[in-house]
Amino acid sequence: MTSGELLIAFFLFTLAAVSAAGYAFVLKPSRPEGESGSVPVPLALGHPELPAAQAAAMDVFRMMGEALPAWAARTSELRRELAAAGYRWPSAVSVLLGIKCASALMLAAAGAWAAVTFGEQASSAFLPAVCGLGFGYMFPDRVLSRLARRRSALLRRGLPAALDLMVLSVEAGQSLDLAILDTSHGLRISYPDLAAEFTQLHLELKANTSREDALRNFSRRTRDSEIQKFAALMIDTDRFGTSLGPALRVHARYLRTRFRQGAQEKARKVGVKLIFPVFFLIFPSVILVTLGPAALLIFTQMKSLVGN
Repeated sequence: MTSGELLIAFFLFTLAAVSAAGYAFVLKPSRPEGESGSVPVPLALGHPELPAAQAAAMDVFRMMGEALPAWAARTSELRRELAAAGYRWPSAVSVLLGIKCASALMLAAAGAWAAVTFGEQASSAFLPAVCGLGFGYMFPDRVLSRLARRRSALLRRGLPAALDLMVLSVEAGQSLDLAILDTSHGLRISYPDLAAEFTQLHLELKANTSREDALRNFSRRTRDSEIQKFAALMIDTDRFGTSLGPALRVHARYLRTRFRQGAQEKARKVGVKLIFPVFFLIFPSVILVTLGPAALLIFTQMKSLVGN
């Protein structure tokens, strides 16, 4: 193995180790089984109950994050991003900053060590260390953005079922607050993330927050277009006094139609997307298998004729 291949392998191993440690020990939400209560499990209002190793790692990252200077605007932005990804711990921002700091230091140290080990001069370690420092500091932000997008897709997927449960509760004579609470209980197993959001919405309504403000906070936390439409529908229904049950039923039918059309669109795109692997991977193999023996036979016959 050459020095370049060894450097690439060490860089990939360090990156994978930092990413796996940050996700497994800190970012991965705790989902204990067998617990019952009025609040769904994914609603992390306080510190999660983690095993000893994960709790120790989270404390180390938290202390590192608290030691770093942070701007108020950046802190609020990170807290909104963490809330969109489902992490509402009081120390979530400090833990994320600690992960960013640890990742940056590890990649910087790895780059400097590789440059000193395989380079001719020790002064050449400055540029790899700076590149590793910047990449390691920005990489957790990309991971967090991807987690937020994935959670937004999960929330969107469970919204039609939530609307059906709300229709049943409202048409049974319950108020909207109780309908939201019953919906969060009904979605606890199948869609726990959406159940957590409905539980927080119910807690905000119970804390004397106006319904319009609570629904706007609900749409602002999730950052999903379909949930924003649902929140706007609820606000308009409450403002103009229209019937809630038929409106929710129509919106649920619209969402299912929209999702069905999206699935059909993706299915029709499969044929176009298969052109590239078929043309560049499968078609050359077919040509090689079918025309290869004939080409070898022609080459052998031509060689014998030229030889004679």
